This record gives sequence, structure tokens and C-alpha cells, in this order.
Amino acid sequence: MQGITKEMTIGEILSANPDVAPLLMEAGMHCLGCPSAQGESLEEAAMVHGIDIDALMKAIEEL
Repeated sequence: MQGITKEMTIGEILSANPDVAPLLMEAGMHCLGCPSAQGESLEEAAMVHGIDIDALMKAIEEL
């Protein structure tokens, strides 16, 4: 999925393409609507949740 970067916030990503939500939920990011989702980047969220950002970006690109 083009246009999504690891520097974007989860809120920005979901606004750009809500179809990413199930993938993020499967990866362990269950708080997509929480305040952190509006303020932290996908890369920061992945680090907090112990998720490999490169693997997550690859999965997003394959959507």
C-alpha cells in the first residue's frame, strides 16, 4: 500500500486507509482509537508493542 510510512501516526494511517486496521489489530495494536494512536508514529507504536517495524511495513505494503 503506497503512501503509508512508518513516520505517520496510526490515526493518519487509518484516515488514509481504514483497511489497515485489521492488520494492526492482528499485529497486537489493539488500541487504535486511544490518544497514543493520534500522537505516536507507527514506528514508535511498533517499538512499544515489540513489533518488527520492517515486517509490519512489508505486510502493509502487501495489502
